[in-house]
Amino acid sequence: MDFKNAVAVKVAEATGLDVSEVNRLVEIPPQEDMGDFAFPCFVLAKTMHKAPNMIASDLSESDQMSAEWLSKVEAKGPYLNFFVDRGAYAKEVLSEVLSKGTSYGQSEEGEGKTVIVEFSSPNIAKPFHVGHAFTTILGHSLSRIYEKLGYKVVRMNHLGDYGTQFGKLITAYRLWGDEEALEKDPITELLRIYVKFHEEEKNDPELTVSARENFKKLEDGCEEEVALWQKFRDMSLVVFEQLYKRMGVTFDNYNGESYYAKMADQVVAMLKEKNLLIESEGAQVVDLEEYGVPPCIILKSDGTTIYGTRDIAAILYRDEKYHFDKNIYVVGIPQALHFKQVFSTLKKAGYACADKCEHVGFGLVKFQNMKFSTRDGNIVLLEELLDESVAKTYELIKANAETRKSDMSDEELREIAEKVGLGAVIYTYVKAGRERDIVFSWDTMLDFEGDTAPYLIYTYARTRSILRKAKEQGFEPVGSGSVLLNKLDGDEEFACVKALADLPDAIRKAAGSNEPFMVSRAVAGIARAFNRFYNNCSILGGEDAELKTARLAMCEAVCDAIETGTYLLGISVVEQM
Repeated sequence: MDFKNAVAVKVAEATGLDVSEVNRLVEIPPQEDMGDFAFPCFVLAKTMHKAPNMIASDLSESDQMSAEWLSKVEAKGPYLNFFVDRGAYAKEVLSEVLSKGTSYGQSEEGEGKTVIVEFSSPNIAKPFHVGHAFTTILGHSLSRIYEKLGYKVVRMNHLGDYGTQFGKLITAYRLWGDEEALEKDPITELLRIYVKFHEEEKNDPELTVSARENFKKLEDGCEEEVALWQKFRDMSLVVFEQLYKRMGVTFDNYNGESYYAKMADQVVAMLKEKNLLIESEGAQVVDLEEYGVPPCIILKSDGTTIYGTRDIAAILYRDEKYHFDKNIYVVGIPQALHFKQVFSTLKKAGYACADKCEHVGFGLVKFQNMKFSTRDGNIVLLEELLDESVAKTYELIKANAETRKSDMSDEELREIAEKVGLGAVIYTYVKAGRERDIVFSWDTMLDFEGDTAPYLIYTYARTRSILRKAKEQGFEPVGSGSVLLNKLDGDEEFACVKALADLPDAIRKAAGSNEPFMVSRAVAGIARAFNRFYNNCSILGGEDAELKTARLAMCEAVCDAIETGTYLLGISVVEQM
């Protein structure tokens, strides 16, 4: 039962307003003593010819406001406040969670619709650093969120596998490449020779000429250059795939810039046919003054295309192949103008798909008192960050296990550390709005009592432990629909149930705004509410066996909800710690 909608129906029946309009106006009061739901009566003042506070008073006394699931309805100034029956509310919410398990929050609102999520998109032959993690983690989470809502999701990894840098790499490889080093650690070796090229190029202009010639040969499809490019690409993907597998990230498509480069001429021809190309300082551009953005360059002065041209080609290809309802780009905020130009160009050209494209920007990554040994001195490699997080987590849980005299093996501890350590990094990226900068701090991200993944995972493991212990004592949670769930009407219990009830709406809002943090906030709220309940209420103690089994049912529901939410964020839970 959707209690908010049930409140809206009550108000609509009593006032004649449309249910959907009332639903939009129903609020969650800021304080518990104001009720669980509130309806502002201002909208009724004109039609009822009364002051809003008088309307609220009259409605609160109406027989139409009574229901089994309501304990009372009262007026507070211009607001009509609804107090739900706690027992009925607990039974309804927990029954839904228990019946659905980790499918809780799932819906069919996206059925028949396709969402493309482009994320990660690293450059071939370059290291995968913490900046790439932002787009990778956000995109991975959004993909799961949209799938939860019934959308068909196509995960696109738009690889940076085209451009003049490949001419430089081919030249550098022929001059200084070490085949053994390349086989052993491709990214490190390719980065080494790429850096060396730029150092040597300063004093040897012939290197620049050679690089241009090699890139031209690559564009022309010359066999030797294409073979080297393919080799560099394949080797890089092997390295990237290892990292993706570790993080649980998958893709449906790896079409990179090279794939769309061959379609760029079609884009140029289309824009010429529509008389949209004009000359500007030797380049061919599309004027976008009516959209309030600078012109979009399509052809450079030397007649070559740029990545904006290839992005337009990619959108047209995706629209034709997938008929997408949304085409989302999880790319840093600095690229906002670029995407405005690309989308506006398509809109000016008359393509309806332009309005279905969205740029999902994100902030910067910063570090607080953290040092890493990187292989080129100016970037933090994601793999190093993950390794460090796992290592520090292992030391923490090992010390805790020794204190508790746990019988877990070292292998089990390391498996737990891997999940918790990775979760700690991932959660740092999704715990706040995506446009805010990330500041990494070990003390913050590995705090088992703060707003962190370790806190969420520990709450899940603790709750699972309670359920195992109860089973050993012969107690099982009551099932979905049990009347015993009505017993859960205490303050802490009610707060926990309300937190559980908020998750489905948080998932919908996360998709609506492309903000995974709405899910992380909801899951953190569940964990905090449960821990307050755990610290203030006896679960396995006491003489009331029926209450005990009802509280165990809430434990089961909390586990399902936390596992559901953390999965959507890309974080794995553990059964014990």
